[in-house]
Amino acid sequence: MPDVVPTREIFRNFSFLLQLIFYIFSIVGMAIFCYGFYKRFRKYCRGRPAYRFNNLGKRIMRAMSIMARNSTIFKQDVYAGLAHFLIFLGFVFLFIGTVIVFIDHDMLRFLGFHLLRGSFYLIFSLVLDVWGVLFLIGLLMMMIRRGFLRPPQLDYARVDRKEGEYQRSGYRVDDWIFFGLLFVIGITGFLIEGFRIAADRLAFEVWSPAGWLIANITDSFGLVSWANSLHAYTWWFHAIVVMVFIASIPFSKAMHIILDFVNLAFTDELAARRLPRIPEEAMKKGMGYQIIEDFTWKELLDFDSCTKCGRCHDACPACASGTPLSPRDLILDLRTYADSTIGLNEWVGQRLDGDSKWPAGKTEGVTVAGDVISPETLWACTTCMACIEACPVGIEHLTSIVQMRRRLVDEGKMDSMLQDSLMNVGDYGNSFGQPERMRGTWTQGLDFAVKDVRKEAAEYLWFVGDYASFDPRLQDISRTVARVLSKAGIDFGLLYDGEKNAGNDVRRVGEEGLFEMLVEDNIAVLQKAKFKEIFTTDPHSFNTIKNEYPEFGGGYSIYHYTGLLAKLIDEGKIKFSRKLHHRITYHDPCYLGRYNKEVDAPRRVLEALGVGLYEMPRCGTNTFCCGAGGGRIWMDDSDIEERPSEMRIKEALALGDIDYFVVACPKDFTMYSDAVKTSGNEGKIEVKDIIQLVEEAL
Repeated sequence: MPDVVPTREIFRNFSFLLQLIFYIFSIVGMAIFCYGFYKRFRKYCRGRPAYRFNNLGKRIMRAMSIMARNSTIFKQDVYAGLAHFLIFLGFVFLFIGTVIVFIDHDMLRFLGFHLLRGSFYLIFSLVLDVWGVLFLIGLLMMMIRRGFLRPPQLDYARVDRKEGEYQRSGYRVDDWIFFGLLFVIGITGFLIEGFRIAADRLAFEVWSPAGWLIANITDSFGLVSWANSLHAYTWWFHAIVVMVFIASIPFSKAMHIILDFVNLAFTDELAARRLPRIPEEAMKKGMGYQIIEDFTWKELLDFDSCTKCGRCHDACPACASGTPLSPRDLILDLRTYADSTIGLNEWVGQRLDGDSKWPAGKTEGVTVAGDVISPETLWACTTCMACIEACPVGIEHLTSIVQMRRRLVDEGKMDSMLQDSLMNVGDYGNSFGQPERMRGTWTQGLDFAVKDVRKEAAEYLWFVGDYASFDPRLQDISRTVARVLSKAGIDFGLLYDGEKNAGNDVRRVGEEGLFEMLVEDNIAVLQKAKFKEIFTTDPHSFNTIKNEYPEFGGGYSIYHYTGLLAKLIDEGKIKFSRKLHHRITYHDPCYLGRYNKEVDAPRRVLEALGVGLYEMPRCGTNTFCCGAGGGRIWMDDSDIEERPSEMRIKEALALGDIDYFVVACPKDFTMYSDAVKTSGNEGKIEVKDIIQLVEEAL
């Protein structure tokens, strides 16, 4: 056989008419695709502005890095991460290959130039074959996961509605159509290659190993004489499936292929840590979100980006407790409603029965917080941020939840205990309803005076917080902190009655007006006080002062007290006289570990103490919420099936013989001390604050 330049004909044995039919068919498919995305773009244009175009280059590079490494997919699920990695990169390589074919055949050939010739064609064939096989392996892994492994997060059952009120079989159909179309596209692509090789048998085609194998199989079945016909029929079937897939993208699960990259690029790195203020123009209509147009374009994009992976559903403590909140379902319901109001529906999705009072397609008289998402669902949220941390595509569930809560607060639709607590904060500056002058009375049990930084300078200001100041169970822990710092020679002071609730939970409840009043009052006092840095024993105060006060003109250097303790130990200012040998487990507070990624400092302190640390399965940034956050500590939880704090104590006991359940948050100490009692585990484990172990070692 004479030497042949390695290449291939795109429209092999196709007449001009057949080629014309293909291009017409392709244009129709692309037109449907463009129409669908035009309607989605119109939907996003309905949303309020979201200022996410700063550092656009950095945002794009970050999204590309996340997508290339699949870092958010691998997190907490290696199997799914590996499968998605193979699918994603396989899809990217095959897409790039298709683009090269388009450029080569539909553009460069008219200039008398060809890319797909010689060595480049051989490398092109090898790379696409290898990644095509890996692409199919990834798809098979995902299909096995959904069809046989069936992890609980992929169960689409709702937690807020009874069977018969909704129908979600469409979601499962959508999943299988998505995987099925991609798998058929991959398989038929290899069959086209194999039948072409079998018909021509050119030696250089060995650089297409998968196609070469299929050609050999074709030979072994005696189908060589049919190879040309098989190639033609398979080519057209493949082309039709590809065009159907492209046309379906804006109307199906496949839309996440494009939207997830965009959503990751426009994600706010401080989402949940720093909640948005209410624009002045929005204040005229009242607080929070009332209609679908109140959501920002980024939030509308969030709804469409959801892949229904269920990771947020699986991570949510409110969902695990049997409340009507599932972050996944909340996002999907908002998507379904938003689409229905513009006449854009997924081809196969969820349906809700008329008896469920679902306001499909209606806009007049419909309030999103109440008619679309129930108040009970919104108030169940502990604002622990587990949903955002677990989400692989950058959805900011918590921002939408708080915005809808703001509407409920504006309308007075809230728990009576919560309402009383907010009134106390407004009247007295604390949720306990105690006179302001009582805030510093816990210091009276000390044998030394603690400075008032409003009157005399100190190196550190201790922002104590409500619970550590007023709860009798926690006042002794506050005194322990003071004693330890005094022994270490640390110069610190308090604001005494000048301190008010920092506002972190007030804001996450949805009382934005009260939050801003607290911030204004606290900053006014802080500006007159004499100190260099702040520390706090309350992770909730730590978060809002660190991340939210700067937006109001209050930029301060602040430590959580475990960070300060670790610093003092490193500097030799705290030295332990003995090592402790307790068997302990440590609970990362949500607002410290997950919100602010401070997981090392507490463990450095524990390491210095010499205790035996046994980690719970959910630890660090993957910690499990105590159930107190987002104002839940101020609400009635008597109707909850099993409190998150009780689940957490069981998780700790499952580790074996543990002496102490160690915390670093006043609310955690309260919640877990109660949980030990209510779960019937008194005498089996004891809750300790980390400062109590520090004092013991001193």
